[in-house]
Amino acid sequence: MITVAGVGPGNPKYLTVEVKEAIEKAECVLAFGRVSKSLSSIRKGFIQVNRVDEIIKYTNIHEDLLLLASGDPNFYGVVEFLKRKNVLIKRVLPGISSFQYMVSKLEKSWQNAKFVSLHGREESLEEVRENNLVIMLTDKENSPSYISKKLSTLGIKGTMYIGFNLSYADEEIIKINIGEEVEDISTLSVVVIENEMD
Repeated sequence: MITVAGVGPGNPKYLTVEVKEAIEKAECVLAFGRVSKSLSSIRKGFIQVNRVDEIIKYTNIHEDLLLLASGDPNFYGVVEFLKRKNVLIKRVLPGISSFQYMVSKLEKSWQNAKFVSLHGREESLEEVRENNLVIMLTDKENSPSYISKKLSTLGIKGTMYIGFNLSYADEEIIKINIGEEVEDISTLSVVVIENEMD
């Protein structure tokens, strides 16, 4: 059985108290490289995993296993993958998603937003056309520069807010018009789009 805990956008100060306590008490903690580095002040000896499917082998070895997931594990997260693989989940501890962090920085309401994950997924950018506010998780291929160009070719106009390395010391938030060039500072980014709908 495994407990899955969301560690927030990256900086340890955004951990919930419950997750921090779970990290301190767990017999065995699995974490991806970036997460284990950012939380090394709380605990040493994380087992680093590089791919999601590596997690499964550890569930057969350890009784008390804690898996740390970026953001919130139920928002385009690892919980969905583990359930598909029939891994027994003891409990899920929520975390702050990177999009929550981003919209708080922008002081924007998000209850009517359309959410799109391009992080290792295929989704159509056409969906932006039908929504005033779209929040996107990105990856290396589906970068902010790619999204800006693609939306422009689709004839979509509006504003893009791009958050790189959110909550880390090198965080950067940029505002551009759709179609403008932008440097992809990092593969860790969240894009918020305000669509100028007709």
